[in-house]
Amino acid sequence: MFRKPNPTSGVPIYVQVMEQIKHLIETGALAPGEQLPSVRGLAETLVMNPNTVIKVYRELETEGVLEIRHGLGAFVTSRRRSPKKDGIRDAQQLVHDMVEALRKEGLDEGQIRRLVEAELAAEFQRR
Repeated sequence: MFRKPNPTSGVPIYVQVMEQIKHLIETGALAPGEQLPSVRGLAETLVMNPNTVIKVYRELETEGVLEIRHGLGAFVTSRRRSPKKDGIRDAQQLVHDMVEALRKEGLDEGQIRRLVEAELAAEFQRR
């Protein structure tokens, strides 16, 4: 379910993991009330420092995305965000269509990923 962060993307690793978790929640892959992997478990899966996972979980708790239950773990909050979910699902379809079109143009996964990452980096620099 989780993908290893890309250390060369220019986006901090903890931000990449936070965005991954948010995406999983927004697309319904992680349901409200569902428990996330333990800090140690996720750190081992993603081959990263457990302190980074702790930072991710704490940031997401501050944003209201996760609920930390001491001694039990991290859980997706039960608050529903249906309007945003619909927007994310619409955006997900757009991305799917774009990837499909780029594949038809002959680009491979790495080329598509680099194009998207470069565009995101450029967009954030313009802001």
